Amino acid sequence: MDVQSFRQIHPETELEQSILGAILVDNRRLEQISAVLKAEEFSDPFHQRVYETMLRLWEQGRGITAQTLTALMRSDPGLKTLDMDYFGALAEAAPAITNIKEMARIIHEASVRRELLRIGEDLANGALEAEVERPPRVLVESAEKALYAVAQNSHYGEGALDFHEALRRAVEHAEKAQARGGRISGVTSGFTDIDSLLGGLQPSDLLILAGRPGMGKTALGTNMAFHCAKAYVDDLATNAEYPRGAPVLFFSLEMAAQQLSARILSEQAELEMWKIRNGKFTDSEWEKFVLTMQELSTLPLYIDDTGGISIAQIAARARRMKREKNIGLIIIDYLQLVEPSRRHDNRVQEITEVTKGLKTLAKELNVPVLALSQLSRGVDARDDKRPVLSDLRESGSIEQDADVVMFVFREEYYLKSREPEPGSAEHAKWMEKLERATNRAEVLVEKHRHGATRAIDLVFEGMYTRFSNMANDGYAPPG
Repeated sequence: MDVQSFRQIHPETELEQSILGAILVDNRRLEQISAVLKAEEFSDPFHQRVYETMLRLWEQGRGITAQTLTALMRSDPGLKTLDMDYFGALAEAAPAITNIKEMARIIHEASVRRELLRIGEDLANGALEAEVERPPRVLVESAEKALYAVAQNSHYGEGALDFHEALRRAVEHAEKAQARGGRISGVTSGFTDIDSLLGGLQPSDLLILAGRPGMGKTALGTNMAFHCAKAYVDDLATNAEYPRGAPVLFFSLEMAAQQLSARILSEQAELEMWKIRNGKFTDSEWEKFVLTMQELSTLPLYIDDTGGISIAQIAARARRMKREKNIGLIIIDYLQLVEPSRRHDNRVQEITEVTKGLKTLAKELNVPVLALSQLSRGVDARDDKRPVLSDLRESGSIEQDADVVMFVFREEYYLKSREPEPGSAEHAKWMEKLERATNRAEVLVEKHRHGATRAIDLVFEGMYTRFSNMANDGYAPPG
């Protein structure tokens, strides 16, 4: 076989004829495949039109026969001639198909391969032509977007489940939960009450962690990334029957990778960030710093700090990391910095594309996706600074697509900026309130698609940018 013939994806003409003939013989066959096979996936343009016409007749409740197809398709301006005998021959030659879904799957996969070949040829031609308007960066982005579109449209689903099968799967899931003995079913966030409420960070869930600047949302997201990666190392060391951790992919769109890793070093070595930035160490602190760095170097935590990255690029890189590193958690810092694949009329539409893309990615890779998000300035204008769902920037799509929405809130941050006149009665009350709020934080779970919502108290140590469980949960704050 020569190279050219090997590179071609041959049309599945006979298979397409068999499917169309089988539908003519038994119209109910169309119901089995209509949800998973699209007309454009047929290689023959004529077969595409036949299938489209069959779908139209089926939707109208009319029988699909050689006569009805001919009558409806004669009005198609794209067809110069139409031979009714062709449809009769299709029906007569239709084999006794035992699994029409499998045949439809083969046509679907051949369609995907043709599209991949087209993308490859476009990329090769673009690279060879070396146009000034299309530098390599543009070619790469174009190819990534095209591949993302193929991935979005190439899911060959199984269609609707009958209720018996759905119940069987629900019981199987409950049995596994019972076998875990109350252990979380998702990956750990590292925070007892959050894991207890959510059952861990659940596969296929889109979780939003939002807050105003200064609340510590990046710190909390980084803490969760560390705990999940560390738990994975511990799982391997103990050969845990019910693992809690997973490799983590962290997209840091605002902060450089070295800054993010410095935060984790500060937290774990218990050294203030300013010492790490300026190199102001005592000998003992330096030794502690180096030992901590060596311990952390084995963590399966991967940081992508590419600025201005698009949702298509995030999806493409996440798929590759899932394949190569088996990542079990994706974190994006932060949502509003993710670029849409194309420009829209307004910002709300762009954010909608991003949130829908992240939710689709979570389902496709079957991993939790935790996206950090900014809040509107309206929070700062209110007396009660605790955020609510409507405070999310471009909140409609974020709130709708998310399975979980959490807000991080630190009253201490706001109290420090509103100190009354020293010596006044108000100042004494303020001091008392500030003392109660110092080193305290709340995570407000305001949306939980699978369960209850509530506020969760945490300890916050600003000098190490570290959150931890409250001591009354059985966990003493570190340090």
